[in-house]
Amino acid sequence: MDSQARFKFDSSTHFVYRFIDFAILALCLLASSYLYGVSFNRDYLFLFLSLTLIYAYLAESVQLYRSWRVGRFSRMLVLLILVHGASFLFIISMLFVLKEGASFSRVVVLGWYGASLLALISWRVSAKHIKAWRRRRGLSMQKVAIIGLTDSGLELLEQMQQHIELGFECIGFYDDRAPSRLNPNNQSLLKGSIEEGVALAQQGKISKLYICLPMLAERRIADIIQRLGDTTVDVLLVPDFVLKNLMHARIGSVGDTDTLSVFESPVFGIKDFYKRTFDLLFSISVLLLIAPLLLIIAIAIKLDSRGPALFKQHRYGLDGKAINVYKFRSMRVQENGARVVQATKDDPRITRLGGFLRRTSLDELPQFFNVLLGDMSVVGPRPHAAAHNEEYRKQVAYYMLRHKVRPGITGWAQVNGWRGETDTLEKMEMRVKYDLEYIRHWSLWFDIRIVFLTLFKGFTGKNVY
Repeated sequence: MDSQARFKFDSSTHFVYRFIDFAILALCLLASSYLYGVSFNRDYLFLFLSLTLIYAYLAESVQLYRSWRVGRFSRMLVLLILVHGASFLFIISMLFVLKEGASFSRVVVLGWYGASLLALISWRVSAKHIKAWRRRRGLSMQKVAIIGLTDSGLELLEQMQQHIELGFECIGFYDDRAPSRLNPNNQSLLKGSIEEGVALAQQGKISKLYICLPMLAERRIADIIQRLGDTTVDVLLVPDFVLKNLMHARIGSVGDTDTLSVFESPVFGIKDFYKRTFDLLFSISVLLLIAPLLLIIAIAIKLDSRGPALFKQHRYGLDGKAINVYKFRSMRVQENGARVVQATKDDPRITRLGGFLRRTSLDELPQFFNVLLGDMSVVGPRPHAAAHNEEYRKQVAYYMLRHKVRPGITGWAQVNGWRGETDTLEKMEMRVKYDLEYIRHWSLWFDIRIVFLTLFKGFTGKNVY
């Protein structure tokens, strides 16, 4: 199938997807009103048209109907839930503001919301399985080739094989390296030289060509791209290990000069607004809920040992700037100097109550005040002592990139078990690995997921003393 025919097919398919969504919204409203015995009048028709317009606008804004061959299916479902929920929230808010809520049945509207969400998700899941069934029979497959028998190329092939519903058939790898330089287990995948792979694309025998060469092969990559400039083959560049781990791939500009971000925070502009709004709403809600608990803990600390209830720790915050982090005091000493000794098992410095507070993370509850002040976020890399930062930044690669976002009360490393004492370099490397993974893949939904996981496994850990 040539590119023009494929474009026409994709366009018609996307029209069908939109039609199914709007049909589901209409049928679910009709069914909800019918089952509850409410007549479908002009008010409900206006409600349907209003919601459909908002739904369509939001869906197009987030590219909900982009090709299923790109992006992740799970991300598509998340976008669907957000678009659907935001549409209903907007409509309900407008009915409240305009005082028109009495004209509509709450049961009908809630039934419409629940039924349509379930139906919208169900048809997509069903379509995914149907696509997978068709792909396994060789229908609607796109032939692709990969330049470079590298780790990133093998990972790409694995993803194509795991997600058969995407419809990619890899005909093989093309690489100029001698077979002796390749892993013996992968040599069967090699179909020819890079020159043969480029010729294959020029002859139109494949739909896509993926370039998986290392970043150092800049001239080779540029030559391939230039030679394929007069073809209709889709050419895609897959980042190697270095780019994948360092780059957020955001294109910017300085005047008329384009730039590509390498070390830059993923939370900028409207994204920062979303994250900060979530932090404020969540921290205020939590502080109102736990206010009595905070008072009880403070009193218990004063009764248990001498010293203040709260302790300020010097930490590095966003962009490595110094901040003071609040915690309930759990030790008899308050260490904040150039050398800070981490707590260990049966540490004599820990008070009787302090041991319980540390094991259950209750000592960290005052950090919600840091979130309100803007020094911290609900979710982010845990702040380390300034002395530990100076020690590990010289030993762990890209350690200071943790400070490209605000430090958090909980984080991706913590819910994956890397919490508490870091008495070995390996433990710190693993914590930094998960922190950088969080930064690379940040989204508001990722934050919500981490908060949810924290409720089940983020408060305790085998290395927490």
